[in-house]
Amino acid sequence: MDDVVGTLFRRESGRLTAALTRRFGPHNLPLVEDVVHDALCRALEVWKFSGVPTDPYAWLITAAKNRALDILRHEQTARALGPDLERAISVFAGDAPARDGSRDETVQDDQLRMMFACCHARLPEETQIALILNLLGGFGVKEIAAAFLIGDAAMEKRIQRGKELLGQGKSLLEVTPERVTEHLDVVHKALYLLFNEGYHGNHPAESIRVELCAEALRLTTLLAESALTAVPATQALLALMCLTAARLPGRVDASGELLPLEAQDRSLWDARLTRRGVEALEASARGDDLTPYHVEAGIAFEHTTARSSGATSWARIVGCYDTLLQLRPSPVVALSRAIAIGELEGPERGLSELESIEGKERLRDYPFYAAAVGDQHLRAGRLDAARTSFEAALDVARNPLEVRFLERRVAACSR
Repeated sequence: MDDVVGTLFRRESGRLTAALTRRFGPHNLPLVEDVVHDALCRALEVWKFSGVPTDPYAWLITAAKNRALDILRHEQTARALGPDLERAISVFAGDAPARDGSRDETVQDDQLRMMFACCHARLPEETQIALILNLLGGFGVKEIAAAFLIGDAAMEKRIQRGKELLGQGKSLLEVTPERVTEHLDVVHKALYLLFNEGYHGNHPAESIRVELCAEALRLTTLLAESALTAVPATQALLALMCLTAARLPGRVDASGELLPLEAQDRSLWDARLTRRGVEALEASARGDDLTPYHVEAGIAFEHTTARSSGATSWARIVGCYDTLLQLRPSPVVALSRAIAIGELEGPERGLSELESIEGKERLRDYPFYAAAVGDQHLRAGRLDAARTSFEAALDVARNPLEVRFLERRVAACSR
């Protein structure tokens, strides 16, 4: 039951927050966060005995709404909150969540609106993205800080400052076409991080969080279906997600253990998602823009459409990473490029590139840097050096799945 509610929290908390903020106003954001959390805690208690309801969202939105109204009614400053209470009651009067499919459209619209609303002009872009991930993605401070490679305390201050600014607005969710166009890039970045966290994130219990990938895909698909937001960058981002998510069924073996790309059963990959990704990639080429999403989608295309690991065009992939490093330089991009060069030119060249990564100290808590070094040593036949690197990676592994994967790499050095 705890797992069920945990999954629902990640999937539904953002939708609940967006829907309730639209109805109660952004200045009541702390109240909204409290009642959403309270509704999920109540669900954990009640559903143990009654079972999960047919429509969990309907149960949760009703519980959260009723709790919010109850707090507003009993607030000692009820007179000052009178307009809020009157508006909320009128909005929610007889408002049971629809069960004919229309509710999903409203919630999706609320969620996208809230994403654009988080793009406050007085906030730095990183804080805007962090707010989207926190309020709508259900991410904790630690996960967001890890995504930006900064300290937890610094990220917590940024998020708190952002919430304070959002709470000062009265027309936060009046999202104009101009605002959508201006801030679409920020929403793209937030959805990109949401997907990445699902595919290979920092969660202490899970390495793969399929529900986050699915949510990012759903919201990006909505953007791709709207005339206002179906720009080439949106199509490229959708292509990247589809082509990458297509490989999810092969990422673990029958016992649930992580598999490297070369060991995956490609017959398990999702052909429907692959086709959808290729279609979106073709649509993304209808324009003059070249964004990092275009380049990453090209890399994903090479991996996903190759018949085998040996048939992968590493030369094209290295070329893509060269371009990506110009468009979006970062230690993580340089790490991926070094691995690709190692595949193309051999382990010694790969090690040289890994050692020369600018800012590689920012990767000290990222287990796959040390693991990449270990892989190159292992391919070169230096078992002791490989074991040392894999053990260093093991020290910073983030969840049990990564631990077991790296333990197998350590064991491989003893053969």
